[in-house]
Amino acid sequence: MARLEHIHHVDHRCEVIDGEAVYTQIHNACAIERLPQIFWRNQEPWQEANLWACERARSRDVDLQTVETNLRGVAHYASFLESKEMHWFEFPAAKADRCLVQYRGFLKEAMKNGDLSPSTASARMRYVIAFYRWVQIEGLFKPESQLWRDIPVHIKYFDSVGFERTMLRITTDLSIPNRTRPGERLEDGLLPVSALDRDAILRFARDHASEELFLLLSAGFFTGMRLGTLCDLKIKSLEHAVPDPAIPGMFHLAVGPGASTPVATKFGVTGQVWITRELLDFLKEYAYSPRRLQREAKAAQKHRNLLFLTRFGNPYSRNGSDKSSAINVEMTGFRRAGTAHGMQVLRNFRFHQSRCTFGTALTTLAIKVGDNISAIAFVRDALLHKHEATTFKYIKFVEKTPAKEIFANDFTAAFLGVLNQNTRSSHA
Repeated sequence: MARLEHIHHVDHRCEVIDGEAVYTQIHNACAIERLPQIFWRNQEPWQEANLWACERARSRDVDLQTVETNLRGVAHYASFLESKEMHWFEFPAAKADRCLVQYRGFLKEAMKNGDLSPSTASARMRYVIAFYRWVQIEGLFKPESQLWRDIPVHIKYFDSVGFERTMLRITTDLSIPNRTRPGERLEDGLLPVSALDRDAILRFARDHASEELFLLLSAGFFTGMRLGTLCDLKIKSLEHAVPDPAIPGMFHLAVGPGASTPVATKFGVTGQVWITRELLDFLKEYAYSPRRLQREAKAAQKHRNLLFLTRFGNPYSRNGSDKSSAINVEMTGFRRAGTAHGMQVLRNFRFHQSRCTFGTALTTLAIKVGDNISAIAFVRDALLHKHEATTFKYIKFVEKTPAKEIFANDFTAAFLGVLNQNTRSSHA
């Protein structure tokens, strides 16, 4: 099956000298580390898809992590093509025989069987369509038949000052709808866990998980930092933490590309996160522990200042990504162990829920001591949100929680009352 690999890419100029093609590195060309590339089962590169990835990464208008996500979706399509023994450029007259139509059916069948989430299926179809749009614009592919039918969609929304606006978006008849689930959802569509569940998760992690996973979860639950930021945290970041003059016992930890010691953040936002003295001291103690120093000794020079390293001395994630195969493996084992010990909260627990839990607790406190407007600014700065709309999700979620609790309590009391009445009637 097709696979995704990463290369170190530097732009070269091709010249024909004495009848031979000679490649010369372009002076001052910026190298692209870990550029994703697709290779077919026979080891041949998918040149068009690889060129698409290279062009997007080279323009610097698209984050490299986005390029990788897009190409992973296209690589999944490449594996599908090989399984069906089809070529990506063959589009027969019969619509049902076209590879894009069959791939759409394959994704919808996977959704129906529960093998694929609607969001993943929708995104993969979108990435493949984006690739085909690009190859047509660049003149690399000129099909005789129409690949799809474009459909204009008008989306209404309200701007920051409350005026209704309309945005035109072009979709296709091949797109897979990803209908929003009812109810409030926070970042990445996740929900927080309760304070009791949070403490139970951390106690279980302390006793049954690696020290690194326990510390990462602790930092996630009590600072709200994303996994990508935590995995890129430096020892100097801890050493440069400064006390908050307004809150005794709290420290400011500078993160982002603009910090004195740069730490990766989503969208490259520079800011400061809060951290308690106890957690800061705990992380510092780990930073100079024999366990971590052994990992540092195995690490490359450029990674030795990272706080968290795998047992092989490698970073847990690259380029500030919130995705980590090492953490995924640990979390899978952690969830299985928790479920085996009767901890149902761990059955579907995701690391990012630690951030949702911190944000919800912080929002609840902010609303208690102020109004919603001041709470938005407070939580936005603490969680380093780029857009206030993301912060507003926390406000809406917290505002609805008391009503839900009252409803649950009253409904339970009413049900128990009916149950007790029926029990007494049966005994009589």
